[in-house]
Amino acid sequence: MSDLDFAPPGSLPDLLRQDLDVIFIGINPSLYSVQQGHYFARRTNRFWPAFSRSTLSLAARRALGVETLLPEHDQLLPALGFGFTDAVKRASARATEVTPAEFVAGVEDLVAKLETFAPRIACFHGIMAYRPFFRALTGTKNEPSLGLQTLRIGRSQLFLAPNPSPANAHFTPADQTRFYDDLAVCLKGNMPDI
Repeated sequence: MSDLDFAPPGSLPDLLRQDLDVIFIGINPSLYSVQQGHYFARRTNRFWPAFSRSTLSLAARRALGVETLLPEHDQLLPALGFGFTDAVKRASARATEVTPAEFVAGVEDLVAKLETFAPRIACFHGIMAYRPFFRALTGTKNEPSLGLQTLRIGRSQLFLAPNPSPANAHFTPADQTRFYDDLAVCLKGNMPDI
């Protein structure tokens, strides 16, 4: 795998490299994001506003000389410690269109990416993306909870944040920002480097 991994036709390329602090893992790319060529491209998605308000993005915002990060910044962020991929690479209009079999098939690819690129933290967006991964690796039917996980892949600690989609009405934009702030705390030394 290279820094910009191959993407199937009609998908987004992975934005990955060695020595990342965080790899953000979405459920799957939306058709709109693929059309725009950027992760979380829909302006109503809460990822970019919440990430921009968080302490997690402070150094990246300073390095780029911006107050607010936008989808157009996604390709610049790997050089600043943040990468992007998806649990399933097939784009769809809605995440609910992804089949359970696609999630199961994506687990092996995702494990390989995490073992290859070894980020400090792999941040899953939403239980829908994380649940099949968690269950495949632990063999349990337990429900994972949000936040820092005990499960690791190599040196990578796993973190579960709410899905930033506006369809996820259970969490507010302020809640989303708090999870990214918590992730920043994890990066500042509350977890050992292996």
